[in-house]
Amino acid sequence: MTHASDTLLIGGRMLSSRLFLGSGKYSSNSLIPPIVNASGAQVITVAVRRVDPEAGQENILTHIPKSCILMPNTSGARNAQEAVRIARLARAAGCGDWIKIEVISDNRYLLPDNQETIEATRILAAEGFTVLPYMSPDLMAAKRMAEAGAAAIMPLGAPIGTNRGFRTKELVRIMIEEISLPVIVDAGIGRPSEACECMEMGAAAVLVNTAVASAADPVAMARAFGQAVAAGRTAFLAGPGAVEETAKASSPLTGFLHE
Repeated sequence: MTHASDTLLIGGRMLSSRLFLGSGKYSSNSLIPPIVNASGAQVITVAVRRVDPEAGQENILTHIPKSCILMPNTSGARNAQEAVRIARLARAAGCGDWIKIEVISDNRYLLPDNQETIEATRILAAEGFTVLPYMSPDLMAAKRMAEAGAAAIMPLGAPIGTNRGFRTKELVRIMIEEISLPVIVDAGIGRPSEACECMEMGAAAVLVNTAVASAADPVAMARAFGQAVAAGRTAFLAGPGAVEETAKASSPLTGFLHE
């Protein structure tokens, strides 16, 4: 594969950017267009309750560029049935068929319930949704999500909203090796260098929200994440050299001063 032809295919859509964005926590929704523009992101996720057309509040959708793929999420769902209901509401509200499944009943660390997520994935994939499940990184659960019809899987890098970095590296590495679906690292990534590391390892994409929204300059941080994800992908395609246990000189050590 050449770099020029390196695109990500999900749900029949070709993506040239491998950075996905969240839309929460910004000081103003008006920041979303410059953040999207700076990052180059083509996919943005939004909580369904924030697009409630009956709420009489500002509609966040008016700030999301039309060129973006909207990926509603089921934030707030505590089981599969609630996630399915939220997904159906999103589609009925005109938000399309992409859906990020979030099923969380743990209120302290907000860790996903993989079993309920598998069930929601099975139901929604059968209904024609492009399902991207957010999950705790577990190989067997990922395989069952693939069997249930997921279009990609989204293991967490660290608990959501923490900016703690890529703490699940080894588990995600195994999933990248063993799962044929795109693996998108979601949650916990706090710095562009960590997103770059995900991509160097072979992740298909990275989703960030808090890291950008909590930065002193969110637009500049979005640009940095876009550049880091692209650099990591290029490094992965370039094929990093082997890691050696002992030193190996880059230049000849003999045949000059003493010989």
